[in-house]
Amino acid sequence: MTKEERHLWYDFLKNLPVTFHRQKVFGQYIFDFYCASAGIAIEVDGSQYFSEEGEQKDGLRDCYCAERGVKVLRYSNLQIAEDFEGVCQDILREIEERRGT
Repeated sequence: MTKEERHLWYDFLKNLPVTFHRQKVFGQYIFDFYCASAGIAIEVDGSQYFSEEGEQKDGLRDCYCAERGVKVLRYSNLQIAEDFEGVCQDILREIEERRGT
């Protein structure tokens, strides 16, 4: 895991009342983090993912996941480093929305 992934895992996701798995295989993809009960995958992306080719691959992946009821949340390493609280609040909001709580 990258430094940002470790921060998100150990300082937030690991302690939630829902279960997240690390490096979860989903079809032909591997999610950084996955919560089956909320149908949420979380990807923490470095700068290489923000190229045109990276965005196209992400779009295909997101479509594949959406067709199977999974919403992919994407956060950059910079977002986690500079706005960790905001990222955590966004994830909580998505969990509550997807679980209807």
